Amino acid sequence: MSNDPYSVTADELKQFIERVEQLEAEKKDIAEQIKETMAEAKGRGYDTKALRKILALRKKKPDELAEEEAVLEVYKAALGMI
Repeated sequence: MSNDPYSVTADELKQFIERVEQLEAEKKDIAEQIKETMAEAKGRGYDTKALRKILALRKKKPDELAEEEAVLEVYKAALGMI
C-alpha cells in the first residue's frame, strides 16, 4: 500500500465520482418510470396536470398546506372569484 496521500485521495475521489454516476443513472431510470406511469394514467383518462398538483400537495406538511390554502382563499375572495 502506498503512503502517498494523493493516491488515497484519488482513489476516494474516484469512488465518489462513480457513486454519483451510478445515482445519476438510477435517477434517469426513475424519471423514465415516472414518465411511463403518468402516460399510463393519462391513457386511462386521468388528468396528469391534476395528478402532479396532488403529488405536490402531498409533499407539503399539513400546516404548510393549510396556510397556503387560507391565503389562496383570501386572494380569491379579494378578486371576486368566490
